[in-house]
Amino acid sequence: MKYSVITFGCRVNQADSLVIEGALRARGATDAPPDQADLVIVNTCSVTASADQGARQTIRRIARSNPDVRVVVTGCYATRRPDELRELPNVVRVVPNPDKDDLVTLLDDEGEGDGPCGHVLQPGVAGRTALTLRVQTGCEEACSYCIIPHTRGAGRSTPLPVVTDRIKAAVDAGYKEVAITGVHLGSYGRDLGDGSSLSSLVHRLATWDGGVLFRLSSLEPMDCTDDIVDMMAGADTLAPHFHLPLQHGADTVLTRMRRPYTASFFRGLVERIHETMPHAAIGSDLIVGFPGESDDEFSETVRMLSDLPLSHLHVFPYSDRPGTEASEMIGKVDGVVIRERGARLREIGRAMAARFRDAQRGTARRALTVDDGRSAVTDNYIKVSLDQPQARNTWILAVID
Repeated sequence: MKYSVITFGCRVNQADSLVIEGALRARGATDAPPDQADLVIVNTCSVTASADQGARQTIRRIARSNPDVRVVVTGCYATRRPDELRELPNVVRVVPNPDKDDLVTLLDDEGEGDGPCGHVLQPGVAGRTALTLRVQTGCEEACSYCIIPHTRGAGRSTPLPVVTDRIKAAVDAGYKEVAITGVHLGSYGRDLGDGSSLSSLVHRLATWDGGVLFRLSSLEPMDCTDDIVDMMAGADTLAPHFHLPLQHGADTVLTRMRRPYTASFFRGLVERIHETMPHAAIGSDLIVGFPGESDDEFSETVRMLSDLPLSHLHVFPYSDRPGTEASEMIGKVDGVVIRERGARLREIGRAMAARFRDAQRGTARRALTVDDGRSAVTDNYIKVSLDQPQARNTWILAVID
């Protein structure tokens, strides 16, 4: 059987898709372009209306180019609006998030699979050199704009011994970098009842012996404790790379968003990290056009960003998600205004990225070769071009130009 997996959205979805691919390949399936595959699995996101639309358009396009293909849809959109997806052409099954881990087994039960499972992909499969490993899913926070607690459910953590075994298997398969991810990574261990926490997980990674680099994915600001920062500053196994979603620079908007920190707390955290690790990459997320966002509130975000030592920004236009508190709020911002404000923040983000790269220019950093070996990504998340191609998935010392 020939398969294709198409992934939308976050790193957690990327990790889920790698597990699905591993199970399919263990059954003897081989990957193929969507227009040549027997089975296409679409792993959807639903964080915005455009993410929903992108999934629908992709499924329709696949069905037009490959009329005999079987399409299985999973992910957050499949959990939130399964009936919408069942009506799309060639969709034979919709698998909600709670059943995603068993997706290939479910296909076996229906005669769609091809044998036993249990396989770790090798580096380079699915276009990924580093492995993205999910250690937690679900979220119990109450951000007023977010539908994810409804689509992913309550927080569930993978026990630390299981995480350790999965990392060992990945290293044995040849992976040299592992990105640790979760829907709410900072809540890791709270549901296990054995004293596990994000701190204990990071400590295990910090003391890992074996030449592997661990990169933490997005951490909520309130979860990035001094203990975490100190461990990341002191361990060669932990990449000096943080992603801390700010979402907005005005406390009034953060309150409406139900974000449990203030702009000044975020500033203090970023400045502490930068003081401790001036070479560390620190990225952030921002939402523009949240209901009621005034010109003055937007200007607070711009002013805050003017001197924050961030290395990159991801900017998202606010998107109504039916069923969330924010969708019922008054004062919706006009779409033209949202686009203008988004463009302004993206311009600031580009300047931040250039400033960070300039500050790191001339320094030599540990880097992993990617793609065709003509480029590499440093531990502090800067992509560099190589004059002499190297074998993919090789550690080198790269000078940032």
